[in-house]
Amino acid sequence: MDESKVIEISNANIFQEDNLILSDVNLSLAQGEYLYIIGRVGSGKTSLIKTITAELPLKSGEATVCGFNLRTIKRRHIPKLRRKIGVVFQDFQLLSDRSVYDNLLFVLRSTGWKDKQAIKQRITEVLEMVGLKFKDYKLPHQLSGGEQQRVVIARALLNNPEIILADEPSGNLDMESSEGIMQILHSIAESGKSVVMATHNHQLIKKFPARTLKCEKGKLLEIEQMGEIDFNSLMDMDG
Repeated sequence: MDESKVIEISNANIFQEDNLILSDVNLSLAQGEYLYIIGRVGSGKTSLIKTITAELPLKSGEATVCGFNLRTIKRRHIPKLRRKIGVVFQDFQLLSDRSVYDNLLFVLRSTGWKDKQAIKQRITEVLEMVGLKFKDYKLPHQLSGGEQQRVVIARALLNNPEIILADEPSGNLDMESSEGIMQILHSIAESGKSVVMATHNHQLIKKFPARTLKCEKGKLLEIEQMGEIDFNSLMDMDG
């Protein structure tokens, strides 16, 4: 495996329990690279993401993620792997009875942070990165959908992960908010972190082009040029 890659998968079969979802998967992701994964509902996007986070075991083939071998990883090491991966969900999953600051504080304390000054500094840093530095006192319901998704991105950044996995991050947002989220995610990639985004939003892919893979008929296919994507076929896809 190439140590310069944050993800490298070769000749892997992706299973959901005993069901083969994707066969002969080959995927490499460099540091700072932005990657889209597209495909219809049930095509394997989510199963692939769950394999990358070791939620689904890798039964055949080879894969390393952030230096961890997915074939041989011990259960006790999976939390260490996941601290190197920040996940952005479509449905936010914020604690509704806690402020933005306390949502982020909860994550840091849960992952072993104890120094109050370091905690405060890190929360300020990530909120500044997503443009919410002065909204740390608000409750989630006091924020717009786009602002809530920015909090989710801030949460994903807290432990300085190597990879951001964004699962349909714009699915519940209007176009203006979606473009704002895309700008943040691309700036994250430009800062040196790798970003993998599962999406069906063809307008965003056209406006923010990047390398694109497609899950189709049990295979993961590389789309060499954006012109090869049938954007009409993306309309009924989800992330």
